[in-house]
Amino acid sequence: MSDRLTKSQQRVLDHLKQATSPVAAQELYLALRSEGNGVGLATVYRSLDLLKREGLVQARLLPNGESVYSMMQHDRHHLTCVQCGKILPIDACPVHHLEEKLSVSHQFKIHYHVLEFFGLCLDCQVAGT
Repeated sequence: MSDRLTKSQQRVLDHLKQATSPVAAQELYLALRSEGNGVGLATVYRSLDLLKREGLVQARLLPNGESVYSMMQHDRHHLTCVQCGKILPIDACPVHHLEEKLSVSHQFKIHYHVLEFFGLCLDCQVAGT
């Protein structure tokens, strides 16, 4: 697929490849603009949408409603504090077997899945007592 990407889509993909953590569309837009690329915010969103549909990029919805994007990595799981926004990754995948089973039983090509638990981190629990 990457040989059929537009210049804008390739720039977005290149930035995501270099990112060490998930990035919001606004951040990508500002980074591209600071490099002198004439990419508009709508183009960044369209590029992210296409890259997501092609299975190259994954999106995750934060508790504040903002989506963040990263390169495709299977088995992304998190504990997210609804008070301070702290995100703790879960290393083991408790639903990997279910993904394989669903893929076969529904003849569905799964690009990735996200498992997210929302609650209060230890710091926020202690602060609230």
